[in-house]
Amino acid sequence: MAIGFALLSISPLHEKAVYETLNDKDKIPEIVEIHPLFGEFDILVKIECNDIDSIGDVVINKIRSTKGVLDTKTLIGTKSLSG
Repeated sequence: MAIGFALLSISPLHEKAVYETLNDKDKIPEIVEIHPLFGEFDILVKIECNDIDSIGDVVINKIRSTKGVLDTKTLIGTKSLSG
């Protein structure tokens, strides 16, 4: 299981629509958590997939293609510190 986090910049006045679209488990089941933010980024999503390449696919083909998403920054989780 691979875990990633995507920080999203959203077009002004589209925050609620993007949040609702990304929170729809039928559209993007790989998103397991979504959090609105104040600050440099507008939304944080947690993504769970079988592998790292699949996380990239979700970000590029599902999240970035959502109307209102201007930019993303993706972080990949690791378990190397837990052992």
